Amino acid sequence: MEQTFCQSCGMPLTESILGTNADGSKSEEYCIYCYKDGAFTGDFTMEEMVQFCAQFVDEYNKNTGQNLNKEEYKDVLRQFYPHLKRWQLPADQLPHATSPIKQQLIEEVNALGIADLPKIDNLFVLQGSFINQSYNIHGNCIKLLNDNDSYWGNQVEKPGCEGRCYGIACDEHYILVCEYGKDGTDAEIVLLKKRG
Repeated sequence: MEQTFCQSCGMPLTESILGTNADGSKSEEYCIYCYKDGAFTGDFTMEEMVQFCAQFVDEYNKNTGQNLNKEEYKDVLRQFYPHLKRWQLPADQLPHATSPIKQQLIEEVNALGIADLPKIDNLFVLQGSFINQSYNIHGNCIKLLNDNDSYWGNQVEKPGCEGRCYGIACDEHYILVCEYGKDGTDAEIVLLKKRG
């Protein structure tokens, strides 16, 4: 069977990560991280997509047996992306990321009142297994997300705390804000809020 790739980010497509069209059907061209409910999940230029995807160089190296650094991987992406459908379409033909729930979640996160959480201007679709941190709660190791679900999320650096980040994960029911160190170490729950 011929391997197909997301026509936005270049990720190999499997049935479990296919994006969704406006009617809820599976997209055969885009992954769930790039395309949900008939629109792109982020309004990127091609170079912004290169910068965003370069953070996954370790995953690329693991799957290809290569040993590229981040800058080398960016060069690979810059050569590959012009062949993908998204980057060949005129700007006025792109299905822009206008999901109503995404905008609503951004507003709700910014209204939480967490003192040093920078203003969020975008959320991305992230797989639960990729962002599902373990938290130590009363001596028990607990995970709050479902590995098989996708969430609207983002990661931002915590001001004044080098190496610490805020992680945000939202769905139609909850908003989770956590804080953690490099590679998700020492994760702490900052806020878990039921929506509505």
